[in-house]
Amino acid sequence: MRLAGQPDGNGAMFWSSFRAGVRQAAGLPSLVLMASLIGVGGLTRDIGYPIWAGVLSTLLLWAGPAQVLLFGSLAAGASLPAIAIAVSLSSIRFFPMVVSILPLLRGPGVGTGRLLFGAHFVAVTAWTEGRRLLPGLPVEQRYPFFIGFSIMVMAAATFATGAGYYLIAALPAAFAAALLFTTPMFFTLSLVAGSRTLADWAALGLGFALAPLATALVGQDFDLLVVGLVGGTLAYGIHRMRGGR
Repeated sequence: MRLAGQPDGNGAMFWSSFRAGVRQAAGLPSLVLMASLIGVGGLTRDIGYPIWAGVLSTLLLWAGPAQVLLFGSLAAGASLPAIAIAVSLSSIRFFPMVVSILPLLRGPGVGTGRLLFGAHFVAVTAWTEGRRLLPGLPVEQRYPFFIGFSIMVMAAATFATGAGYYLIAALPAAFAAALLFTTPMFFTLSLVAGSRTLADWAALGLGFALAPLATALVGQDFDLLVVGLVGGTLAYGIHRMRGGR
């Protein structure tokens, strides 16, 4: 599809596509991330760190579980090298996401520097929506659309982190904890909505089936990585056996 109202010229096209990404993100995707990051802001306050530490963690880490691990480890008195290693290991799950979505962002004028910049924004919401929406866009519109979408959801999440720093005390504890589950719920529903082929459905089914086993065998640090590697490989094998391209 081509974005409606796209003006002529490379610069005009870039900003038109960028604004289209912002509009796409301004609804449910941003609300979901805001709900999740409110809890991170509250956690920052609970362990006695200033608001800017929570906001900065959203901008730099851009991963709710890694942020919870960061501040939880700080509260427990863990050493900084140990915290750095733990946070890095928790973010390994993003590597397959980055590898799978960067080819969609390549296009005219999108060099290595721009791809590395775009890679920073790859997280659950941007990846699921990017995989669903980018293939339907002309190649030259994909990168600015993705950047617009990603900056919008990051801005919303950053605002929510700061707001959560002050609001979390007014929320019931159970409700505040439940907010953290909105992102995985949205992630699952987006994957279901974007599934089209046998390989897509096989990957989803295998992921749900293998997740408890992987957690039991390798623990919570590497379970998603193992599930993705094993389940994705099996799903690809099923796809190949069925003659898929």
